[in-house]
Amino acid sequence: MEDERLLEMERYQMEQIRELDLEELQVEEVDDLHDSSDDDLGAADRVYGGAASSVEFTFNTGLASLHSYLGEVEDTHRRMAFLEGGAILKLPLFVLEGVVLFPEATLPLRVIQPNFIAAVERALTQVDAPYTLGVVRVYRVTANGRTRFATVGTTAEIRQYRRLEDGSLNVVTRGQQRFRLRRHWTDVEGVPCGEVQIIEEDQPLRTPCDAFGKLTPCINLRSHMQSHMGSLNASRAKLHQSRVEDKVSDSNSEESFESALSVAERRIHHSVVDPSYGCTVMDESTSSDDEEFLSESDLQFRRPFQNDSESIGSLQVDCKTQIETAELGLGNSSNSGKKSSKGEELDRCWRKTDINQFRRVPRAFWPYWVYRMYDSYCLAERAADMWKKIVGAPSMDGLVRRPDLLSFSIASKIPVSESTRQELLEIDGISYRLRREIELLESVNLVRCKNCQTVIARRSEMLVMSTEGPLGAYVNTHGSVHEIMTLYRANGLALIGRSQIEYSWFPGYAWTISSCATCETHMGWLFTAINKRLKPRSFWGIRSSQVADDMQKH
Repeated sequence: MEDERLLEMERYQMEQIRELDLEELQVEEVDDLHDSSDDDLGAADRVYGGAASSVEFTFNTGLASLHSYLGEVEDTHRRMAFLEGGAILKLPLFVLEGVVLFPEATLPLRVIQPNFIAAVERALTQVDAPYTLGVVRVYRVTANGRTRFATVGTTAEIRQYRRLEDGSLNVVTRGQQRFRLRRHWTDVEGVPCGEVQIIEEDQPLRTPCDAFGKLTPCINLRSHMQSHMGSLNASRAKLHQSRVEDKVSDSNSEESFESALSVAERRIHHSVVDPSYGCTVMDESTSSDDEEFLSESDLQFRRPFQNDSESIGSLQVDCKTQIETAELGLGNSSNSGKKSSKGEELDRCWRKTDINQFRRVPRAFWPYWVYRMYDSYCLAERAADMWKKIVGAPSMDGLVRRPDLLSFSIASKIPVSESTRQELLEIDGISYRLRREIELLESVNLVRCKNCQTVIARRSEMLVMSTEGPLGAYVNTHGSVHEIMTLYRANGLALIGRSQIEYSWFPGYAWTISSCATCETHMGWLFTAINKRLKPRSFWGIRSSQVADDMQKH
């Protein structure tokens, strides 16, 4: 039922394309297009802001996503089941420069070279993964002129194809699964092949339901530590008070003994049996240690999380045991010397206590906002909302409950350079990919020429001309695939040659090659309406492979 609905929609769109082809060709002059009225630019601004229902925007964006310039292509009626994560298999490869394919994205191909024609033929008949190609981006190393393969690519399922009279093939593929390229070679027939391992995608992360409420957040642990310190100090004060009382009770019996001693003997006696001197010194030193500990612990709470198996509980038990032992010793009145030595032993134990044990506290329960930073569903909702405000179409709201698909959908449509898109493809982890995409969406960047850094446009001047989004892949008659971002305004570009209407990626528009006016690099094309009822009257298609990587915010 769904396939019938899609076929009916395609037939309707093809009728619209034929009507546009029958219109009287009336290509506007380029000078007039640069002087577009404010109404046209205002309409483009409204489209960029997400209000695609503006009456000034009359182009049917569904036509571009059909790739009708390829002619009639036959549906293979094959839907390849997803391969198991970690599976290793051999696939014929399509190595493309300036193109990054993502799962669920469409990739059109015009296959002219014999070795790639053989690669498609092999993909149609192979047993392990029928109708499947491996698509890998290649880097051109300018130092020695050689090319380098990316380590991560995407499997592409052949959905439609047509064999032309000259032997070439028109193919429409769709991205399926990411893979890691283990090795690649060219077989005896000249077919590029590769051994790939399917990447096992992780599951979307969600904040555990029991992550809150059982323990207070880590930020409240400081007050707990200070209260524990207070209880220990209170125990020590109680111990000291017991010593004072014992000394008062024994003072009367010692007075008669001391009176019979000489001054020198009395001094020796005090130094041996009187613990007050040592106790005073230790009290002063321990007091300074307490202040040092509080300042150190206060700094510790401002440090990042440290995973440690020790906890404050063990220290609390040890100190409590020492205090109880000392109190039992004080209760024994048979020997005051032992009482004093036990008290001094406790003070020494306290002073030698490793205060790092207080720092090694398990911090497993964080505030809610910390968990939200890596909750895939929260990030998906935030990314979809930002996409709606910044880009507008297509809407990502329907994918919020599928963060994995949403992350790939945004990555395949976000208008950034090809190297940045390759970076997004290589990120393992849905949450990390979404966080990077949110960072890119938050940046209001300038579009610069990759070679000379000339400012071409602002990304705020994006224009969505396809249901695929503001960036899409298209193939020309020579078989070169280009990923272009569409903009309603551009600067610093020069036009080369005359307008052409054949093989136009956007039905109803003629195209003219454009280059950077500074370094003369091929930057893209200017598309102009061939009849006055199409809006916008003109727009630019800029190659993502020629956009600089730097992220400018001004």
